[in-house]
Amino acid sequence: MVSRQAARLLADTPAIAEAHFLAEAEPYDPDVRPGGYLNLGTAENRLLWDLLDGRLAALEPMTESTARYAPLHGTGVLRERIAALLSATCRTPLDAEDLVVISGATGALDAIASVLCDPGEAIVVPAPYYGAFDTDLGGRSGARILPAPLEPGDGFRLTADAVDRALKQAAAEGTTVRAVALSSPSNPLGEVHRPQVLAELLRVAAEHDVDLVSDEIYAHAVFGPHAFTSAADPAVNPHWADRTHLVWGFAKDFGLPGLKTGVLHTRDPRVRDAARAMAYFAPVSTATQHTLAGLLADPAWVASFLAAGRRRLGSSYAHLVAHLDAYRIPYVPAEAGFSVWLDLRRWLPGAGFEAEQRLWRELFETARVSILPGGAFRSPEPGWFRLCHTVEAPLVAEAVRRIAGHLGGTPADALLAPSLPSPSDPNGRRP
Repeated sequence: MVSRQAARLLADTPAIAEAHFLAEAEPYDPDVRPGGYLNLGTAENRLLWDLLDGRLAALEPMTESTARYAPLHGTGVLRERIAALLSATCRTPLDAEDLVVISGATGALDAIASVLCDPGEAIVVPAPYYGAFDTDLGGRSGARILPAPLEPGDGFRLTADAVDRALKQAAAEGTTVRAVALSSPSNPLGEVHRPQVLAELLRVAAEHDVDLVSDEIYAHAVFGPHAFTSAADPAVNPHWADRTHLVWGFAKDFGLPGLKTGVLHTRDPRVRDAARAMAYFAPVSTATQHTLAGLLADPAWVASFLAAGRRRLGSSYAHLVAHLDAYRIPYVPAEAGFSVWLDLRRWLPGAGFEAEQRLWRELFETARVSILPGGAFRSPEPGWFRLCHTVEAPLVAEAVRRIAGHLGGTPADALLAPSLPSPSDPNGRRP
């Protein structure tokens, strides 16, 4: 027999996680396994390792000191170097003492939700949103996640009005809301939120007396024309900085999800101290922190690496949408991140989210392509899917070909056959 808490966590385990591991266990290979799975459902950046392996290999090896206990909320040197990096990103000085290093962005989201909310209290999140927010923010804290639906006709763009409506509805229903949370840039949409929108959102948060949690794990993954603006940027947040909490990590911008290192930034000393206490249960190993501190030791290398990563993301995105356009598969244009939000509404084999699930199963089991259904992201309407493109270009091309074949599409542009190659050079350029 298990506790109610354990039963709730087990119930939250998504079927899409099973699809990920099945696809990874039997991957496509044009020679060895031509009928294998193509995993475009997981937001891992697999375009960066050739830029990382030499740098990581050149770092100082593990020593006796890196096998010892360290401060459970992060070593001083790692927090100082992260603070320097994020200060430039946020365009405001961040104090290393306000950073809590914890096991992954998941750990940071769990910590901030647990600190802000008692069980049954709520967090409003613009929807569609990163599907794991339900577990990350609510799994252990007991917080309720209240979607603030965005408009499909406007490309699901973030608006402060949508959040305001959700907060007012919660108040009318007697629900206590403690925070608004969002991903910035957006996952799954790849939207770079404009400064004026963030300023309006912060105004709404202040009017309702709730905190803002901004998951900025894709902060350095912007390849479109609009620059990233942090919710901590004084230009948009002159008055609510102490009630604004940032989450970041090494999983996306540095392509190191397996190192499970996230960061929470908060200027509220009570929140910071409580989050430090929670890091006791989810610390990052001293050896991992030593490695990441070494990775950040050369700011010139970091800047060059992040710039190369953005170029590769831009090329990967352009390659994907060229194939989508050729097969006339509609999508919401992205400016950042690893994914594209596909519009497959007209191919649904019926009505509602049950039909969406059926199409997802068909694509996975018949076409053997793993992408994620919009219901996993609390999409306000069925028929939308997230496709991640940060794998080698031929794999993306083959996946789109299979999806289009299942949908009954044929390419409009013969130049896309055969698919584009994907060599890379030291400057990070990919065709």
